[in-house]
Amino acid sequence: QVQLVESGGGLVQAGGSLKLSCAASGRTFSSYVVGWFRQAPGKEREFAAVITRSGGTTYYADSVKGRFTISRDNAKNTVYLQMNSLKPEDTAVYYCAGSNTLWPSRSGRDYNYWGQGTQVTVSS
Repeated sequence: QVQLVESGGGLVQAGGSLKLSCAASGRTFSSYVVGWFRQAPGKEREFAAVITRSGGTTYYADSVKGRFTISRDNAKNTVYLQMNSLKPEDTAVYYCAGSNTLWPSRSGRDYNYWGQGTQVTVSS
């Protein structure tokens, strides 16, 4: 079992940056694929980024590619999401999630553990 806690959200102007953190407790954090998902008001949850267990491979949604960077520090049991050039349409609650699948899935259905979410608001 692993518990995930997100932090780092807030209010930022368009064009600004934020860095989200996802801190994990529990054993064997490095054995989990970790993804970031987001849900805007009135919309379904969507995939944003995912990182493999070793951190060697990452994938991004087209909407954030080139602006967001996912990384992890297994020694600190933490995954990060650096968000640059933020746009108003990035406004959402951001969730990190852990999966014990072998592949870096983009589907929320493959994730077993979820954090409580952190709000990101981008003003125009």
